[in-house]
Amino acid sequence: MTPLVAAWASTFGLLAGESELGGGDVGRPGGGTWRGEQGRPWLKRASGRASSASARGAKLPGGALDGGTTCGIAVVVVVVAEEAEVRVRGRRRRRWRRRRRRRRAAATVRVEDAGEVRGLPPPSPATGPHAGGGRSRGARRQGETIAKGHKNYELMLNLQLGIRHAVGKQGPITLDLKSSAFDPKEKVWTRFPPEGSKYTPPHSSCDFKWKDYCPQVFRTLRKLFKVDAADYMLSLCGDQALRELSSPGKSGSFFYLTSNDQYMIKTMKKSEVKIFLKMLRAYYNHVRSFENTLVTKFFGLHCVKLAGANQKKVRFVIMGNLFCSDYSIHRRFDLKGSSLGRTTDKPQTEIDEYTTLKDLDLNFIFRLQKHWHQEFLRQVDKDCDFLEQENIMDYSLLVGVHFRDKGNLLASEGSFDSDSSRASSPHLSRGDTDPNRFSKIKLGSNMPTRAELTVRKSECEPQIIGEPTGEFYDVILYFGIIDILQDYDISKKLEHAYKSFQYDPTSISAVDPKQYSRRFKDFVYKAFQEEKIDI
Repeated sequence: MTPLVAAWASTFGLLAGESELGGGDVGRPGGGTWRGEQGRPWLKRASGRASSASARGAKLPGGALDGGTTCGIAVVVVVVAEEAEVRVRGRRRRRWRRRRRRRRAAATVRVEDAGEVRGLPPPSPATGPHAGGGRSRGARRQGETIAKGHKNYELMLNLQLGIRHAVGKQGPITLDLKSSAFDPKEKVWTRFPPEGSKYTPPHSSCDFKWKDYCPQVFRTLRKLFKVDAADYMLSLCGDQALRELSSPGKSGSFFYLTSNDQYMIKTMKKSEVKIFLKMLRAYYNHVRSFENTLVTKFFGLHCVKLAGANQKKVRFVIMGNLFCSDYSIHRRFDLKGSSLGRTTDKPQTEIDEYTTLKDLDLNFIFRLQKHWHQEFLRQVDKDCDFLEQENIMDYSLLVGVHFRDKGNLLASEGSFDSDSSRASSPHLSRGDTDPNRFSKIKLGSNMPTRAELTVRKSECEPQIIGEPTGEFYDVILYFGIIDILQDYDISKKLEHAYKSFQYDPTSISAVDPKQYSRRFKDFVYKAFQEEKIDI
């Protein structure tokens, strides 16, 4: 019996005249001893306080109470207060421990005699069955599940109904598409009444219309990207709900993730849809020519038009999630090659694995193996040429980093050519890597490499990349070029002109596509360098 239950039971005994006080009058203060009080110190203290309360003639709004009743009520009040105090102390201890863990995790890496490194150190590796770096089943998932009652619940239903209808329609797939397939006017409207129609099933959502842009092109793109139609439909339209990311992007777009993290859905402005449709033919030819392209993979472009007075339109694109992986992504960086405003606005203590860090937060140089480094340089060059020709700028290289083991930090000094450095350097090999995962390595995905810690001795230094320290981490890299639907329009030209009066023109993001491409490549080539030892 818990102390609180025991106190209530004893109190009810007092009120009913069946007191467990022995050898004395219930109404007489201190007229008896509580049975078992030696075994329960808290009960002894409560009894003493209750006797004092009855001696003072405790009163309630209803009038005076006799000593026994007062004693019983006082005991319960004291016991409840003490139990509440214990719970409060427990909560305080737990909060203090959480704060202490966060402070430790947010501690800034310091390199001896090299100044302070901005950014967080790699987190400790997982323990237990997932110690090798896999994503644990109980890991916190990004985003808010769109359940019934969510403001976008009906929009999600409409989206899933439309995708199921569009993907379910079988059509001929050929790689040599006609010019008419890329026509911006090539779109199909379908009405979805709640009661159903000849072509659509009945549903519980509101009446809406569905638009499918260039369906033949995207059907062929999905084939090029080796996407199975059944898996695609199951990921987007299965029983599991989508998840909405906590905050919209800088452009005001909202992002949604599928339950398996494989696909991302982004809402689009009308201007972005126009840019995409304008460059769709060039995009198709580019991804067809370069299998290892780093530009975003797009799988569908759609629009939902809600019925009613407002006739609201929601345009969205479906694309691959760069960070869909068996590995946890510990750090993510959005890199443009510019410096103005290119730091995260979060304090150090709030940075976690879902925080997107920027150019000036980057404190690593990634060392790629010779083969991958050469392929990386070639592909970045081809992708940037394509974007420059399409008058696109303001794109980023999104990089996700999985740290295999924080314990493998090196403090090696001197050349890596020495035998001792080779022997002590942590590295990846076929022997210590899952062969199935090793076979899935491709440019920008599941790439084992090493990250060398860098440091800036002064925050005022103009250089974005810090000085290498000779300290290394074994990492798995994921990266790709994102945000490729912003052209150099009049608004960007005005932004460039305005900011050029206040800041160094080379430090701002809004520059013409040719200059942007050159600066982007210069920065990326410094951040990704060739490994000098064999891995």
